Amino acid sequence: MEQVLNHLRLEIRIAPKEPIFCNVIRYYGRSRLPQQALETFRRIPSFRCERTVRSLNALLNALIECRKYDYIREIYIEIDRYAAPDACTYNVLIKGACRNGCFDDALCLFDEMVEKGIAPNEVTFATLVSALCAEFRVDEALRLKEDMVEVFCLRPNVFLYTSLIKGFCEVGRLESALRVKEEALLDKELGVDSAIYSTLIRAFFKCGRKKEAFEVWEEMSGSGIEIGTVAYNAMISGFCDGKDFESAFGMLEEMVEKGLKPDVISFNVIIGGLCRDGKLREAIDLFEDMPRRGCVPDVVTYRVLFDGVYESMEIEEVMLILDEMVFKGFVPRIESVNKFVNRLCCDGNAEVLESVLGCLTKGNIINAETWQMVTMMACKSTALSPSFGLLEVMNKI
Repeated sequence: MEQVLNHLRLEIRIAPKEPIFCNVIRYYGRSRLPQQALETFRRIPSFRCERTVRSLNALLNALIECRKYDYIREIYIEIDRYAAPDACTYNVLIKGACRNGCFDDALCLFDEMVEKGIAPNEVTFATLVSALCAEFRVDEALRLKEDMVEVFCLRPNVFLYTSLIKGFCEVGRLESALRVKEEALLDKELGVDSAIYSTLIRAFFKCGRKKEAFEVWEEMSGSGIEIGTVAYNAMISGFCDGKDFESAFGMLEEMVEKGLKPDVISFNVIIGGLCRDGKLREAIDLFEDMPRRGCVPDVVTYRVLFDGVYESMEIEEVMLILDEMVFKGFVPRIESVNKFVNRLCCDGNAEVLESVLGCLTKGNIINAETWQMVTMMACKSTALSPSFGLLEVMNKI
């Protein structure tokens, strides 16, 4: 990329346009190369090209992707030197402040934006409302939404309504969440989607209000809204939390009947629920059936399954799961590994312990804490000490 830019700079017959540099800056942002993005922006005038707010906004977005909030702060201090900021500029700055946890700074940027006569848009309000709700400042978020309508004459979008509903659900104010949902439904042009309903379903199940979760599901089903995998997963999760695995499996089958493909989250939720309820054989059966159902287990699947079986299942079965997991390049939680190793030490099974340590070392999973625990157990255990030469095992591995 640098060679291309140098060639462009030296080629006087070509006057590159600003969009070229915007694309280069975005590329550096995606590649997590903030310094190169900043240098490209600074060098634009040397290419006989004028810098405008377009390249400034591209740079700010790239720096947010790289989480270089200190760079953004430096640019903000001298922002008028580079270009006249527009609504997009402030939206990006507000997004950066929110991602950095500086929510009051984000609100100050909003006030500054209005004072400068730059009109905020739907993105501005949606970003702020989402950030406030994430901090459980739902009443402030609601007032901001009301100002959006009454003062700035803007219509809230689906993302904003979903953020508000999620915020009210998180603080346990489900009736307020339902009122926001009803308000959203009044706007016939809004295009309410299943995300709003899915959020409510999860919240009602979490509070033990299963009947109302069903009512929300029935309302969504009868509304003509396209029900996607996320909504089904919300129901599956609720059923699993209530140990109603028959209904959870029923939802899986219904998805298939309606032409939806259950995703890995669908299976992970059920496997996790079965493990928590001690139904380990059923969990393993579903895990083994995933490829037939067209779904490949991911690292979460293996971790959930290993966490569920390492204390209770037969050692040989746990070993098979661990071997397969490590072979596929997945890393189990170190806490679970240490508890499993501790179980083997307590059982005094030197042969299996050696095999497990070898497997973990090949996968670069074992750490100093694990070795320290094995060493201490070997010194204390009469079962391990005579038959288990720790140094020999470490040398083999």
